[in-house]
Amino acid sequence: MQLFVNGKEREVDVENDMPLLWVLRDELGITGVKYGCGIAQCGACTVHMDGVAVRSCQVSAATAEGADIVTIEGLGTPETMHAVQEAWVEHQVAQCGYCQSGQIMQAATLLDMNPDPTDTDIDLVMSGNLCRCGTYPRIRAAVKSAASKMKEA
Repeated sequence: MQLFVNGKEREVDVENDMPLLWVLRDELGITGVKYGCGIAQCGACTVHMDGVAVRSCQVSAATAEGADIVTIEGLGTPETMHAVQEAWVEHQVAQCGYCQSGQIMQAATLLDMNPDPTDTDIDLVMSGNLCRCGTYPRIRAAVKSAASKMKEA
């Protein structure tokens, strides 16, 4: 099947019901997307599918076929970071870092849908992305910072 991942068409030979998470990691070597729980409860595997944050552990390869898939590797580059990535660095959000790609992908979708979120908006949308290190105050600050930067651009 053909998948469109991070701006490139990729061909994979997988079962239709294989989770997108495993297609990305095991078949395509895109390891920024992380396995956390496998039941869409932690958010570590969050990617964008047609511009919407989804849990890749629960999306089948067949469902992803033909969709525009973006992972953390496709959101920005070290040279040209997305505003959310810049804010994550600025606010030193990551501690262990394991959940951060999913957090960033969820935050980017939030700001695409709501460019001026309140604390309540941020907490509500980000609540499905768990951080065992407890960096939630820094996550909220980084989202607000990214929102400001995106308004200026």
